[in-house]
Amino acid sequence: MNWRAVKLAALLGLLAIGVAGAVVMRTGPQEGGATAGVALRPDDAATVARGRSVYLEHCAACHGQKLEGQPDWQRRRPDGKLPAPPHDETGHTWHHPDAVLFALTRLGPARVVGDPAYATDMPGYEGILDDDAVVAVLSYIKSTWPAAIRARHDRLNETARRD
Repeated sequence: MNWRAVKLAALLGLLAIGVAGAVVMRTGPQEGGATAGVALRPDDAATVARGRSVYLEHCAACHGQKLEGQPDWQRRRPDGKLPAPPHDETGHTWHHPDAVLFALTRLGPARVVGDPAYATDMPGYEGILDDDAVVAVLSYIKSTWPAAIRARHDRLNETARRD
């Protein structure tokens, strides 16, 4: 596959996740109970501490101990899968509202985009982590972002809730 095709495939994958996110935000309850009413708690110390612990146990092997993700995370591998993205400010996690992040974590990208053949190593954690643990992990991640990015993410959530 040439570089142009790789970029197009990556763009289409991100677009599919974005469209699925819009569906999650507009339709409310989803398969498995993911809802538009999810709200992260990055200022709750107990939630963040639990989230850090759960992250280190279930997420860090792929997304990194320091949320740094895998090298070349924006370039598909030969198997068509994207490496795990960073969850720090250098990644795109903060570009998605809380409900989308929750759905991606709980259900996995393949179920969120509605394509069981979607090439991803990211599993869904439904049946592994309860909803509070998913919120805690995402709250921990958000708690590490710089203030300007957290504020931008808060505005994104407000817009998503209004829509």
